[in-house]
Amino acid sequence: MNLEKLFKYYKTDKSTHQYHRIYDSYLSKLRNKKLNILEIGVADGFSLIAWSKYFKNSKIIGIDIKKLKNNKLGKKISFHQGSQVDGKFLDSLIKKYKKFDIIIDDGSHYPADVIYSFKKLFSSLNIKGLYFVEDTQTSYNHFFGGNAFDLKYSNTHMNFFKSLVDSLNFKEIPNPFYKINKFDGLIKNVSFYNNMIVVKKDYNYIESNLVLNNSYENKRFQTKTKRKNKRFRYFLKYKILFKSYTLFLFFINLLKKIILFRY
Repeated sequence: MNLEKLFKYYKTDKSTHQYHRIYDSYLSKLRNKKLNILEIGVADGFSLIAWSKYFKNSKIIGIDIKKLKNNKLGKKISFHQGSQVDGKFLDSLIKKYKKFDIIIDDGSHYPADVIYSFKKLFSSLNIKGLYFVEDTQTSYNHFFGGNAFDLKYSNTHMNFFKSLVDSLNFKEIPNPFYKINKFDGLIKNVSFYNNMIVVKKDYNYIESNLVLNNSYENKRFQTKTKRKNKRFRYFLKYKILFKSYTLFLFFINLLKKIILFRY
């Protein structure tokens, strides 16, 4: 049975949102593998059963802040009651299951909760693992802690996941003061769909052809001095003139952030 039929049969809202189309494009090739799959927010538990029917060789783990009343989950399904923003609870899950291959956040949908769970669980996601975030429309809804009035700079989960694109391209950032974070080099791609985000974790350390150690000037100096024997000239141009311009732009942007309270 395909995902669309499973979601409809078990009456989950995933079919209503048409999520089965997105899930199927990522998961169809994985359904016979032995995986650890974590779903955050399971309501009555029927989505867990649907996943267990789809992934017949996998372990399905569900968490929810409310006690699950459904006692007919099956042997492949484990349920744990707890909050997605309870660090100790999430630590206990990681200690028990070690690693997850797929994580699905269908929990509170509050921006702060979604961001917290992702940051906490990312290290437990296996390389080549997939992290799905459902119902991202709440990022725009102020009744869910979202923001419809400052789309670019608000602290929503949509903006957080947009920022992960910078981690995907971190070797291309010519900022000598750039600080590497725990996502840099571990984001293979970030895909945005209607009301859903998918993050694929994988090693990504592709070297830039323009930037060396967060410096455009260093890369140009290295490239030019290899081709021509004009080291002093290129030192003045790239190490002094270009680098001074970079520092000037850095301080201008820092001042702008301070003035606009976006530091």
